Amino acid sequence: MSASAAVEFRIDRRSGVATYLQIVQQTKQALRLGVLEPGDRLPTAREVVEATAINPNTVLKAYRELEREGLVEARRGLGTFVRRTLGTLGTLGGAPDATAADAPLRTELADWARRARAAGLEKDDVGALFTAVLDSTYKGDKER
Repeated sequence: MSASAAVEFRIDRRSGVATYLQIVQQTKQALRLGVLEPGDRLPTAREVVEATAINPNTVLKAYRELEREGLVEARRGLGTFVRRTLGTLGTLGGAPDATAADAPLRTELADWARRARAAGLEKDDVGALFTAVLDSTYKGDKER
């Protein structure tokens, strides 16, 4: 998908997370899930500004951070392109057929999310609970 990638940034102004970090986090999530692949072009700063009504410098700051981490590269006059994915071996699951490899886990997680919603938990509550479990499970691991 070497044209503009199908990634849309969603900014939550009430989250307490800096806007540029939300863009960085959402880009990393797209890399982990295989939504973005090497060669994909990120939306231009102008496209992000039009979609989210944020300052163009905020978008550029996020893209510079991603570039500093070696995940993307800016090509003058062409845009910002994905250099590499995240995860142990590339995409979630690490295999070329990662979608098939992670299907059982995705199904279990979707079932769990539906149960949490049925139990009355709000999306933010589910996110906080999931993050707490992840943090305790991966305690001591360094972020990659």
